[in-house]
Amino acid sequence: MSIFVNKDTKVIYQGLTGSQGRFHGLRNRDYGTQVVAGTNPKKAGESVDGIPIFASVEQAKKETGATASCIFIPAPGVKGAVLEAANAGIEFIVVITEGVPSHDEAQFYNEVKTNFPDTFILGPNCPGIITPGECNIGIIPGQIALPGGPVGVVSRSGTLTYQAVHELSQRGIGQTTCVGIGGDPVPGVSHIDCLERFEADDETKAVIMIGEIGGSAEEDAAEFIANKMTKPVVAYVAGVTAPAGKKMGHAGAIISGGKGTAQGKMEALQAAGATVVLNPTEIGEAMAGVLENI
Repeated sequence: MSIFVNKDTKVIYQGLTGSQGRFHGLRNRDYGTQVVAGTNPKKAGESVDGIPIFASVEQAKKETGATASCIFIPAPGVKGAVLEAANAGIEFIVVITEGVPSHDEAQFYNEVKTNFPDTFILGPNCPGIITPGECNIGIIPGQIALPGGPVGVVSRSGTLTYQAVHELSQRGIGQTTCVGIGGDPVPGVSHIDCLERFEADDETKAVIMIGEIGGSAEEDAAEFIANKMTKPVVAYVAGVTAPAGKKMGHAGAIISGGKGTAQGKMEALQAAGATVVLNPTEIGEAMAGVLENI
């Protein structure tokens, strides 16, 4: 099994006619993802390497039956693109774009949550999602992922997503689904959204969770792990040496007033029963050890 996406997921690329959208859209298509359409109101009726371009998401969905979209629209247009996809009935919206204004994120996130409660937004500023061997939406390099499970991965950091996946694959440990949720202040899909689905997925036997300083998402996830998770979790929190009050990398990675620190997050996760590693290079080895005891 998998979470959120699989081999049957049909995807519309909003931005397929741009350079980055084309590059990654075709790469995802070549991986095996059902990239069924692109959108651009100025290029409707054209195609990108055989993929038809429609004027709107509504029209693309009507013609193709797509349930997911991937957004490679420049930051100022992301709010409109997300709301267009949600209004068209798209169930899973992946926003790769970084630099989206926080007030835009807050507005479209709350509007979608209120008006389209069954629609999920992944991102913004995220690498996307991959169910190895079945579906890759976004910029995760498919060649490093190993199909078949039994490990699910959820991460705020794109680069550390790649590292965790690669380390697992090098050890012959497959992944069910890997989700890069992004590190912006107003993210869509959360750690808990993923943990809940991994817990319900029969083929996922253990989970890697990667967090960062800033906010309370990891503490919230720790509470969920303690009360709702029966499957083992290996966790890493980036930003141990980050000074208080400074933004480190992601827009959401800022600590203040002693809150949101890596130490506090690690302590919460340890108290919840997760295996917490101190260095990202330890993730694969720690998970291998966990799996030996299942």
